[in-house]
Amino acid sequence: MEHTPMPEPMRRAVNQLVYEAVERCQEVLSYAASDVARDWKRMTLYRATDAADTMDSVAMLIAAYCEQVGVDPETLNGYLQLSQQQSRADGPQEDDRAHLADLLGQAAPAGTSEPGTVRMMYGRGQRQAEAAQQPEDHPEVLFTMACLHGLRAKLCDDLGSLDRFPPEVAAMARRVAECLEVPEPATA
Repeated sequence: MEHTPMPEPMRRAVNQLVYEAVERCQEVLSYAASDVARDWKRMTLYRATDAADTMDSVAMLIAAYCEQVGVDPETLNGYLQLSQQQSRADGPQEDDRAHLADLLGQAAPAGTSEPGTVRMMYGRGQRQAEAAQQPEDHPEVLFTMACLHGLRAKLCDDLGSLDRFPPEVAAMARRVAECLEVPEPATA
């Protein structure tokens, strides 16, 4: 099969959808801030699932194109990583519960002593819990959060909203916002 660039209208649609997903992810981070504690469960789940649905739309748009240009169905299924798919309608699974238990320093759920995904997720939670002892200690996490929050604050003309974030995130986000020029709409 010949390699061709993504068609321009499709590229623009993918860019827009990815932007929307990133915006929803940024909202997840915003609702996770301590001053909105009363709504965090509802709003983080709404925005996280909105972001997931939007990224599913991106994947299905690209998959439809692949079908149209003749990508073998088995190859396409591999690209879509169908073996990793879990329906949200099924609710949290044992590996999700194991991950949570270790994040919160609780005992592993029954059956996690056996090798497999559940045990792996429990170990992942343990590593993340250890890393959480030093919040935002990874430069790339701080940078990503600062860029997202700074961009949103600049676009919404609400630099005051940055006050609810940890001081190191807020300071860097302010510097990001100060550097941004909001583009003027194109005139025809």
